[in-house]
Amino acid sequence: MYKLLLLLLLFNCGIVAAQQDAKALKYATAISENALKEKLSILASAEMEGRETASPGQKKAAAYIENQFKRMGLTPGNGNGYQQYYPVYRDSIATKTIAVNGRDFSWDKDFSVSLRGLTSGIFSFQSVVFVGYGIVDTINKINDFEGLEVKGKVALILEGTPMGYTAPPVSGRRAMSTTSTNAKIANARKAGAVAVFVVTNDFPKKVPGITKSDMYLKPTPAANFSVSVSAQLAAALIGNTAEPTFEALKGIKKGEYTTKLTINISKITETLESSNVIGILPGTDKKDEYVFITGHYDHLGKRGNVIYYGADDDGSGTVGVMQMAEAFMNAAKNGDQPRRTIVFMTVSGEEKGLWGSDYYSEHPLFPLEKTSVDLNTDMIGRVDTERNLADSLNYIYVIGHDKLSSELPVINESVNKLYTNLTLDYKYDDPKDPNQIYYRSDHYNFAKKGVPVLFFYDGMLLADYHQPTDTVDKINFELMAKRAKLVFHTAWVMANKNDMLKRDTPLNMPSSR
Repeated sequence: MYKLLLLLLLFNCGIVAAQQDAKALKYATAISENALKEKLSILASAEMEGRETASPGQKKAAAYIENQFKRMGLTPGNGNGYQQYYPVYRDSIATKTIAVNGRDFSWDKDFSVSLRGLTSGIFSFQSVVFVGYGIVDTINKINDFEGLEVKGKVALILEGTPMGYTAPPVSGRRAMSTTSTNAKIANARKAGAVAVFVVTNDFPKKVPGITKSDMYLKPTPAANFSVSVSAQLAAALIGNTAEPTFEALKGIKKGEYTTKLTINISKITETLESSNVIGILPGTDKKDEYVFITGHYDHLGKRGNVIYYGADDDGSGTVGVMQMAEAFMNAAKNGDQPRRTIVFMTVSGEEKGLWGSDYYSEHPLFPLEKTSVDLNTDMIGRVDTERNLADSLNYIYVIGHDKLSSELPVINESVNKLYTNLTLDYKYDDPKDPNQIYYRSDHYNFAKKGVPVLFFYDGMLLADYHQPTDTVDKINFELMAKRAKLVFHTAWVMANKNDMLKRDTPLNMPSSR
């Protein structure tokens, strides 16, 4: 019955494929173990310095990919150029002083400031509101803000929990425990506090406080700021200087305390640049419709002198995209050009939070409504160390098959049966899976715009994942080539079928997102 249904669906999709396509088979030979290894040995070499976003190594990698696209004969994807540049930002603190009742306190000895959402300026306050532990727990009916007027004022909060308190369990990727510092800061902001001082036992700091932020893609709106402070600074704020200890503060009554607080904080924002590398193969009669083949070429860069090579994550996917481009270009040069335009896009910023694909989805170079599918490869070169099955050398995790388009599994599964006969494992496609893989690579930024996606992934979450030991010598090139060929054949069918993929399956996201 299943086989009959599959044949009916294939017929309705206009892609009946009772036998292998000899042309597709011929051109797929470009996706060879040697070619993949040659390119990956360059992309994941020490010279690329781990390809961290907006770093010299990332720019070297982008130039290498661009040169390969040029050599193949791909058309530039961004007008006259192959790179879609986008800005990223980094903040650093220039001025940082706090005075209480005329007494100056020192950075790292008594306070440090979070750079996130920080507003520059000189701020003066005549009081602070001490709210104890700052816990809001609706289950246990605890609200440390009850009866206190915090709006427009500085909230002073203790880290940790009161004796005997047990926080209720939490679930969901973005859920926060009632005892977490982030939850307490959020509570204070919700109550209207313009600044939040969190008293910690981490002073004087053994490790210097952060004065330069990580890079970010989109500025956080400046609304208020949070400051970590010592018990000595907190005691000065509420006039308890006789016993300025954390233990003593636990016994202080909640309420508003008169004080003279002056904060002088300023930051400098540096604008950096990263890029997506895009080459296109124009189609024939359906050239105004698009099939995307994507992978991210960035990784974690260097930590001191230690290089995070990122051979599997995602050097493997990137060179897979490059070899698929080689295969399609060989076909085009031989007169077998695809009907739809194929866009080969390698993106940066994935490790930072899907930045490159996010930027593309907000600044598309080709209409998203005319984009039939995104086939994304992120880690296709290793074996999942947790997969203790007989097929461990002949599988691929496929994500997205039952979302957005009913045609995705029909095409992908039929192509797999004809050409590669891999085990297609849908383990990570369940939105309830705790790893939430569907949201963790660049296909998601297409999916959220309604574009059908398939994500091909080896599942390697342990072993050398995000470690400097993710190196070329660990790659199984035979299996990697087979996986890349599956994506190539899937793209071949999708680029040549009569119609774009149907968009007939709603994307239902978990409530935790």
